[in-house]
Amino acid sequence: MRRVVFLALGLVLAAGSGARAQPVAPAITVYAASDLDMAFREVKPIFEKATGTRVTLVMGSTGNLAKQIEHGAPADVFFAANASFVDDLQTAGAVIPQTRALYAQGRIVLATPTKSTVVVRELADLLKPEVRRVAIANPAHAPYGRAAQEALESAGVWERLKPKLVYGENIRHTLQFVETGAVEAGIVALSVAGVPDVRYVPIDPKLHKPLNQVAAVVKRSARPELGVAFIQFLNGPEGRPIMKRYGFFLPGEF
Repeated sequence: MRRVVFLALGLVLAAGSGARAQPVAPAITVYAASDLDMAFREVKPIFEKATGTRVTLVMGSTGNLAKQIEHGAPADVFFAANASFVDDLQTAGAVIPQTRALYAQGRIVLATPTKSTVVVRELADLLKPEVRRVAIANPAHAPYGRAAQEALESAGVWERLKPKLVYGENIRHTLQFVETGAVEAGIVALSVAGVPDVRYVPIDPKLHKPLNQVAAVVKRSARPELGVAFIQFLNGPEGRPIMKRYGFFLPGEF
């Protein structure tokens, strides 16, 4: 009996030793604006396979993610939908300045549910009485919401449209309002608009400030080199075609 016990104990110890011998894949946590959700879910497995790195994606509104990072959230690299949030984190000493990189200029579109009979082709159409609700991301913390407000102000319809506005927590949440028909129209990112239940028309980028989307590695990251690698991968020959397919262009790529 004692022999059997010793034999079993030896097998357990050997198994444990073998498990410890297995190399642990390096890992990073990527905080990214919601407009990147579709593109990053495609980029992630390709990057993981190419580098042997495990990637955890945390998606949300840029403003909320920036606050979390400033207060110690465990992010390794941050992809913002507007450069100003990275600039603020840099001023606060929360990101590594040398890693700051432009990865896209975002675009906004005017979206409507495909099943809707309401005709909305330009921003002025949002004032039609049959358009009862219009969704935009919250301008207080979502760069695409801020761009939507700027475009509506430039078109001269912002003040009259305010009573109709429904605010999404982020751009994906805003898209859901349009997809489900909870609103007659919405202003969303081009990158998330290509879904079956939504049709859209582009909004003139001259109506709002450029949506310069910037990334940077978080200073407290234990593996800053992996954050840099992710940024470089995204802007490299494997990442750029994916990004462009989702409407994320760098200057000169239009």
